[in-house]
Amino acid sequence: MGDEEFLHRLADCSLPKDEFNHRGHVRAAYLVLNETEGFGAALARMRRLITAYAESIGKAGLYHETITVASMALINQRIAESGESLSWEAFAAANPDLFEKEILATRYETATLKSDLARQVFLLPG
Repeated sequence: MGDEEFLHRLADCSLPKDEFNHRGHVRAAYLVLNETEGFGAALARMRRLITAYAESIGKAGLYHETITVASMALINQRIAESGESLSWEAFAAANPDLFEKEILATRYETATLKSDLARQVFLLPG
């Protein structure tokens, strides 16, 4: 599935559940960051996409603010460090560690990420 269709199907909540796994979240974040001017606007768009999609599959409480913000910031950093506009496939190939579900575990305590507060507001690592 192409990038445009992927984001369209995520936005209209017709994306198959198996397509919005961890890799799908990273892909969506990458695409949103590249299509949206400004990190804050991209983050707000991603938050809306995830929240609406989660609600559509009956998992309204699934959204996690700290994981989303931290992941988006890390992906945004990698985009900036690449110094060039990469296709999704090239970006994914250049950043395989982003697909490790536990990538934030090196920055956050497990208890912090599992907390209700971390789900509701962005918590700094440490």
